[in-house]
Amino acid sequence: MFGAFGRAFRTPDLRKKLLFTIAMMVLYRVGSFIPAPGVDYAKVQSFTSGENALLDMINLFSGGALVQLSILALGIMPYITASIIIQLLRVVIPRFEALHKEGQSGQTKLTQYTRYLTIGLGILQATTIVTLARTGQLFGGGESLLVDDSWVTAGLMILTLTAGTGVIMWMGELITERGVGNGMSLLIFTSIAAGFPGIISSVAGGNNGFRNTVIFIAMVVAVVAIIVFVEQSQRRINVQYAKRMVGRRMYGGTSTYIPVKINIAGVIPVIFASSILQLPTMLAQFGDPEKGWVRWVSENLAVATAPLHLVLFTVMIIFFAFFYTAITFNPDEVADNMKKYGGFIPGIRAGRPTAEFLDYVITRVTTVGALYLALVSLIPTFVFILLGIENIPFGGTSIIIIVGVGLDTVKQVDAQLQQRHYEGFLR
Repeated sequence: MFGAFGRAFRTPDLRKKLLFTIAMMVLYRVGSFIPAPGVDYAKVQSFTSGENALLDMINLFSGGALVQLSILALGIMPYITASIIIQLLRVVIPRFEALHKEGQSGQTKLTQYTRYLTIGLGILQATTIVTLARTGQLFGGGESLLVDDSWVTAGLMILTLTAGTGVIMWMGELITERGVGNGMSLLIFTSIAAGFPGIISSVAGGNNGFRNTVIFIAMVVAVVAIIVFVEQSQRRINVQYAKRMVGRRMYGGTSTYIPVKINIAGVIPVIFASSILQLPTMLAQFGDPEKGWVRWVSENLAVATAPLHLVLFTVMIIFFAFFYTAITFNPDEVADNMKKYGGFIPGIRAGRPTAEFLDYVITRVTTVGALYLALVSLIPTFVFILLGIENIPFGGTSIIIIVGVGLDTVKQVDAQLQQRHYEGFLR
């Protein structure tokens, strides 16, 4: 693998892409440490996040920028949310589904809508964070984190944080266009990976630090092995194409397969479940702490180790795994396309029987994928509970994203190396 890295850097055009990608990732990390205008940096440094699960999640995808209240404090989260919303709207709005089927021109239009929605969500999230910082409720403590409480300062911060979201979106698209891999995914990878040294340090610095660190590293290695095995697994559905004459030439007569991944939905169900579970926590922040419903939410939903939180989290992951798979894989559409080009599954009649068979296979595969997602997401939580660590520093979502993005990037570099007759990363 290291030899393949050397060959990649010895290839001029690929070296240029890799260096550009690394430069943008470094620039993104530098921006995470530049405080937003109007922030009292000394006060920010005296507080730590950890009691607000929603802010912890945003902070995870911003690589610690939220704790610093930097110009990139919102991170990639608004873009992720906007992309998910646009995909879900394809089910509700026929126009979006039509654009999705139009090819490159339709995808360009959907990307434009995603950008607009990202900016709108950025304004909403920036306003929420600035309001919480202004009232002293962002990290607790009840003390304002701004240099003054004027609306001019608050407005300048909202404008800066929203502009930071636009810059992150632009950087991600530049990496996709001129670098290697998916730009947005690599920025998420950078944000999460940047927090791992701090997590290991916090685990090692507690009681039974050496034992906990060894167990933590062993858990990460085991989870990575499970993720790599499942993400690389697929159910291949054999497809045979009949021979047909077009003019004087004969086409078809070939055999291929439809690769169905075990985890079709990716990490989206986990993000959905986490986001929805944090909504009651966010609403409880604005309520009176003495009220019964606020205390109930704080004890049962805001705590990651609470039994009700774990049960709801698991159920939502399984539900959204099936839901997202249903809107991204349409058996009827696949069966119609196969019939149109003379393809059929051996032993299955074309048309409706093919669609029913595909639906049956997808349901079985998605069941395994949903259980896998729930298991991987909960393993770190249970390990931290056994270790006696109250504040869960991260979940299985982080490892899934890091391993998934890493595998995808390595495959893309490997494909470009093989185009030049090199051996590549994967054998």
